[in-house]
Amino acid sequence: MGKDVVTVKNLSKMYKLYANGKDRIRDALSPGGKKRYKEHYALRDVNFTIGQGETVGIIGTNGSGKSTILKLITGLLTPTEGEIKVDGRISALLELGAGFNPEYTGIENIYLNGTLLGYSKEEMKSKIDSIVEFADIGDYVNQPVKTYSSGMFVRLAFAVAINIDPEVLIIDEALSVGDIFFQSKCFRKFEEFKNNGKTILFVSHDLGSIMRYCDKVVLLNKGHMVKMGEPKEIIDIYKKILVNQYDEDDDDYGNAEGTSLEQLAAMAKDDGIVLWRDNFGVNPTVLDYGDRRAEIFDFCVTDSKGIITNSVEKNGIFNIKVRVRFHEAADDPIFAYSFKDRMGNELTGTNTLFEKSDVGHVEAGEVVEVTFTQRMTLCSGEYLVSLGCTNYEGVDFVVYHRLYDAFNVTVVSHKDSVGFFDLNSEIEVKRIVKSN
Repeated sequence: MGKDVVTVKNLSKMYKLYANGKDRIRDALSPGGKKRYKEHYALRDVNFTIGQGETVGIIGTNGSGKSTILKLITGLLTPTEGEIKVDGRISALLELGAGFNPEYTGIENIYLNGTLLGYSKEEMKSKIDSIVEFADIGDYVNQPVKTYSSGMFVRLAFAVAINIDPEVLIIDEALSVGDIFFQSKCFRKFEEFKNNGKTILFVSHDLGSIMRYCDKVVLLNKGHMVKMGEPKEIIDIYKKILVNQYDEDDDDYGNAEGTSLEQLAAMAKDDGIVLWRDNFGVNPTVLDYGDRRAEIFDFCVTDSKGIITNSVEKNGIFNIKVRVRFHEAADDPIFAYSFKDRMGNELTGTNTLFEKSDVGHVEAGEVVEVTFTQRMTLCSGEYLVSLGCTNYEGVDFVVYHRLYDAFNVTVVSHKDSVGFFDLNSEIEVKRIVKSN
């Protein structure tokens, strides 16, 4: 990558929270007097840099400061502490309709936005056709935007943001609005931007898009920056946060504390259990976490003949087998697996809850063996399989144990297909003879 385009250094944003309006007025009239507010830090001591041409995603739970940091970078908010440096013209699509006058027509708002971004009227005239074509909202472009649906609003806003040739494009979750055809067009524009060396910074809850498009990911949690790194690593940490299994004092990407796989193996052998994974290819650096009330200690894949293998023939029947030891009693625990590609994109998976296969009550000390049997419809290639044992306790989702990328599966096929899945099409071709 080239030069640093965005630099965020020791960035903090604090809001004053007042109990009532009177305290706000008193504080304004006597700034050096008694403090009548509580300090709330939306962001605290955040640091990162983004290089030219990089696409960087920002993820985190609601209230983690994602939108706040974008507004600070674009200058809509002023930092409480720290500094931000941006080298290049920014185009931002933040809150729906931000920068639009509802009384103006779409065309008038295009010129208005161009003026706010520093373009002359003549410069915007040269861009108007491409903006209108991309927005594709028909005659509504000549109507006041207050008559627009939310979908039309964001189509026009995105068309303006992406067609004015910025050096830095910043987007906050806007692409979740609009139909699938518009979203596809937007992501094609992303690809074009990346290929042209532009810098993109965007917030999204769509982890698939984060994985696919981002070179790096920033993870925020409760206003603090957890880490910046490769998409797969950061998304795995984020998943731990989502189920309250992340401890800031632990190594960000380390394994959960609990009984080691070797200790669990020894316990199994004491019980006379012959381990499948002794004859199975296992990931030596598997990421695991959970509260460990139940622990996955053995797993494998078998083909239709019951042979343990990491290779599966396409369209063949295969089994995923899992053994879990319960340290505490549980009612209807959920067992799951998922397939991912080598980039970390989840492709498919299921669990006993989805399949309506109730497990029932499990006593402490019991070992449960689960077998998933299915037909392999993935196309040929290498895939990673993750395993999980979870549950619902009332409305709370709990993770007993998860193993990310526990092992690989190689799908072997003599037939080529496009993408990840084969629909096993049956083809009929007819020749229509033209009559004289």
